[in-house]
Formats: sequence, C-alpha cells, structure tokens
Amino acid sequence: MKTVGIMSMQRIYNYGSFLQGYALKRLIEMSDQNIEVQFLDYRPGDPLIKTDIADRKNSFSRKISKIKEYNQVNAKLIDKIRFFNHKRTYANRFFPLLGLTEQPNYNYNVDVQVIGSDEVFNCVQSNSNVGFSRDLFGHNSEAKKVISYAGSFGNTTYEKINEYSIGEMLKEDFQAFAQISVRDENSRSVIEKLTGNNPSVNVDPVLAYDYMKLESKIPKNRLFKDKYIIVYGYSGRLTSEENKMIKEYARNKGAKVICIGGVQDCCDKFIDCDPFEVLAYFRDADSIVTDTFHGTIFSIINNKQFCTIIRKSVGNSYGNEEKLGYLLGLFGLDSQRSDNLSLDGLSSILSNEIDYDSVNKKLNLEREKAINYLKSNI
Repeated sequence: MKTVGIMSMQRIYNYGSFLQGYALKRLIEMSDQNIEVQFLDYRPGDPLIKTDIADRKNSFSRKISKIKEYNQVNAKLIDKIRFFNHKRTYANRFFPLLGLTEQPNYNYNVDVQVIGSDEVFNCVQSNSNVGFSRDLFGHNSEAKKVISYAGSFGNTTYEKINEYSIGEMLKEDFQAFAQISVRDENSRSVIEKLTGNNPSVNVDPVLAYDYMKLESKIPKNRLFKDKYIIVYGYSGRLTSEENKMIKEYARNKGAKVICIGGVQDCCDKFIDCDPFEVLAYFRDADSIVTDTFHGTIFSIINNKQFCTIIRKSVGNSYGNEEKLGYLLGLFGLDSQRSDNLSLDGLSSILSNEIDYDSVNKKLNLEREKAINYLKSNI
C-alpha cells in the first residue's frame, strides 16, 4: 500500500481550502486503488511582513481582533451571530469530513508528499498562522518523494522574494522536488526564475475533480426557495459602494442577496452551511458576485452568470489580480471581470452570454491533464 501525504491549507476556515483539499484527496484516490491518502500539517514560521496582527502571538488576542473586524460590517445582528457561530464551530463540523484529527499530523515519512493546492507558496505575507514556513517548500522532508500539485504563490511575486532575500532558500528547496506543478502564470514565472525550470501548470483541484457529476455529498434538492444572488467573499471586503450596487441590482432583479463565506452589508441572509451545500447553492443561484479565486471556480463549474471583482495589490495589502487574472484568461472569461465596479458594469457583466460549451471543452482537457500528471508522479 503506497502512502501519500497532502500538505495544504486544509485547516484554514474557508470553503475553498476545504473543497480543494477534499478534491485533491479524491483525485489521488481515484488514480490508484492501492493507495492510502492522509493530510500532513506544516509548522508555521515567522511572518516576513510584520504588522500589529502578525506580532500578536497570543491566539486569544488574534480572535478578539478578528471579532472587532467582523463587527464593523454593517449587517443585521442575526447574520453577524450566524457568521460568528459558523467560524466558532467550523473545525468541529467540517474537519472530520477530511479525516483531520484534533492533533496536527507531522509524520512526513510517506512514499509521496504532495504540496498543494492553494496558496502554499505564498510566503511573503503577514498571516502568523502560516508565516514563512519552509515545511511548505518540502524542506528536510522525510518523504521518499516530494512533488507539488497546483501550488500558488498568491500575490507573492519574484520581486517580493528578492526584497526579503529568500530566493536562495526557495531555490534550494525546489531543487529537491521530483516534480513541480503550479496553478497560475505568476507562480510558473517565479519557479522558472528561481530554478531555471519550467513547471507544469495545472488547474485547481476544484476544477480538476468533477464535483457536480461525481460527488454524492452535494444535495440534489434546491436549498433556498426564493430567487437569489450569491455574494461570496471574505467578511467586510466589499466596499460600501459595491454593497450598494449589489443591493440595487438584486432589487431590480427581484432577487434576494445571500452571503456565503463571509457577511456583507448587502446581505439579506448569511448562509451557514457545509462545504458540499455551498456547491448546491451555487448550482441554483441566479447569478454570483465574488472577489475570490474559489468563488469564481464554483461559478465556472456550475456554468453560472457571475462577476469577479479584481483587487490590486497595493503595498502590503492583499490582492487577487495574479491568480484571478490568469484563471479568467485560461477559460476565455475576461468578460466576467470587473476592475472598477459600477452598477451599469455589474448589470452588463451579469447579462453577458458566456460560451460555456467552449469553457467546458477547455475544462475537460485540463481535467485530463491533471489526472495524467497525478498518475505519472504518484
């Protein structure tokens, strides 16, 4: 029995992190019946970007800071309570579905260690729950073989890596990989500049695993009776103007606004559900507005009308343009991006006729490529 350990962002309280981890596990299990797959945990390092929040080592003070941040969202009290309860109970409810135990798994002595997917290589950031962890680069791993699948540097660029003088360390770690796979052009370019080698580029596991066809855990019935629009994003990230536009657009369409993943000002109702129900909500939505990578993917695999808001990286602030720009371009969906949202622009984007025949053909090719990569390297 071959043992495979996936090292990813599986303990992040985020539907995208859960669904990509679950999908990669299923893809590996489907590639070979004589295989045992488990999740491995990384040990957080010190953040390269120092902020007040990053410097708060105390878990309680971090939680208090987060609660204050969420409470600033101008949403109904009942929705804020639903969101707090969602975060509070997330691990107990959903980690067992991935086979995660309460204690981290640091046993890297496996036949194959797969690092990815998600932003496993996003090392120039301020999140103290991750920091600059060389575990995520396979450093001194006990595994017989280390590969990656669809890893991403997020908004860590080659320039940022040089600015923080970690290029040689990363080069050394990547040279020990048996095979490298990334999921976007920025990540491909970084690997090429660091190592001189051109890595494989593969789609995120949520795209590679045909959830809507293969996954029996997704409810078949409609979960929300009214016509609705989904807003999928981190709590409070939408601006007041964006919230106003979404509210007005929904009112014009006679639709409710349901928020998933985070609570927003424009919310008619925050939905607390399991990760598989998320995909059912996307399946039956009238349309979707998101500024996240996985929110865009959930829209694509359900062949929905959607608008993706692009956020630019400014200084040390978070941006999504590297990963989302590449994702939309890969599937010929640049028409669905908004770099400066307006009501007319939102209406126009959500009324675009998307050629999903073409999108699905490309998706099937990428799925085949992903399966071939995993079969060849595990």
